[in-house]
Amino acid sequence: MSRYQQMTEELDALLCIGTSFDVQRRKLCVAGSFEASFYSIAGLLDDRVSERLLAFAVSAPTPEQALFNLPYHDVSFSSDPTFLAEALLTGRGVLAVDGIDCAAVIDAKSYPLRSVEEPENDRVLRGPRDGFSESLVRNTSLIRRRLRDPKLRMKKISVGSPALCDIALCYVEGMADVAFVAKIEKKLHSIKIQALNMSQESLAECLIHRGWYNPFPKIRYTERPDAAAAMLEEGSVILVCDNTPQVMILPTSIFDFLQETDDFYFPPLVGTYLRLTRMAIFLLALVLTPVWYLLIKTPENLPERLRFLLIEAPAAIPLLMQLLLAEFMIDGLKLASLNTPSMLGNSLSVVGGLILGDYAVTAGWFSPQTILYMAVVAIASFTQQSYELGYAFKFLRILLLIAVEFFGIWGLLGGFVLAAVAIASNKTVSGSRSYLYPLIPFNGKALWRLLVRPRLKRREGGDK
Repeated sequence: MSRYQQMTEELDALLCIGTSFDVQRRKLCVAGSFEASFYSIAGLLDDRVSERLLAFAVSAPTPEQALFNLPYHDVSFSSDPTFLAEALLTGRGVLAVDGIDCAAVIDAKSYPLRSVEEPENDRVLRGPRDGFSESLVRNTSLIRRRLRDPKLRMKKISVGSPALCDIALCYVEGMADVAFVAKIEKKLHSIKIQALNMSQESLAECLIHRGWYNPFPKIRYTERPDAAAAMLEEGSVILVCDNTPQVMILPTSIFDFLQETDDFYFPPLVGTYLRLTRMAIFLLALVLTPVWYLLIKTPENLPERLRFLLIEAPAAIPLLMQLLLAEFMIDGLKLASLNTPSMLGNSLSVVGGLILGDYAVTAGWFSPQTILYMAVVAIASFTQQSYELGYAFKFLRILLLIAVEFFGIWGLLGGFVLAAVAIASNKTVSGSRSYLYPLIPFNGKALWRLLVRPRLKRREGGDK
């Protein structure tokens, strides 16, 4: 049995040719009398490229020219049937010719893709309107388009067996921490998993062995190429995972979530105002209802000018249950809106909120102040782009409410201490920065840049 027959038989067995309709083997005759086989998966290979290459192979005078002189820029060769099967499943074509001991792997992938459009959850008032898609190559090209630095490195690593997922490790040589890059690369190569079914979330769980009890986000994500390019210039490492429109920014600290892309498309004064306002409103979402509940529980300590905070007519449901039920109802409205057709989503959210709130007050279940404060909390939670951080604050808010119910002001203070401990002990992909950097270890200049939108740095000798 020739090597060609052995390779094709093993490939037929691995791919179950004849069972799956989309896995195709096309038999050809090249150089007059030599048999050839071309393997492909329908919908994953560029039809025009494959037709042009097959026409060249059929008309080639010798089998060597048909295989080794293919007029395409990305062709590699292998004789390992397992590797050939994996290459085929990633969307590449495989051409084997009788009389030659290896096969050609043609990287002419053409995945079904949506157009480049602005991210739905990462919009800006100014700036470009393009965003990442589900294609690894397209995402890396969007980064290259903005960061035209010859020191930009992009290493492709395949994770998973037997279902492979391609990951691009991106960093700027000389800017990123060399030891951190080496550690990330080593972790990626050491991942033992069957498949990254949930793409970047599965990858994050493989990189970080997180505790279920700590809700704070371990990794920051972005769907914007301009934000990814800016973080690369600052020394961060970017992980681009195939089949997902988000990239991972490493390392990550809690203060990194204070920044948003929109801050940098406005002058420093306006950008600083937007950043500080967003921080203040988001922190208000954490403390508003616990502090109000504490004041309501001890009305005798309220000064006269704050008596308006008291509830005049008690509702049928205890106040703590009102606040907890309102928390769950807000999430219920979010889930209902998420699973509602887009043309009806906004109407459902607004009308559902108004009807539920109005009837809850009219029926005497809820007090008007509860609906008011929870509405403020719900709106404030949308000022933070990270859903994980938003839910981390939500869980802390519920914890503070329960602590205030049983321990009063000491419960509130103890809840704040517990939140600080959860943040300080949060495990991330370890690098040169901890989760509390630049507070611990302290870096005043870096902390100031996170709180205040910095001006563009100029090189020496430039215009002032």
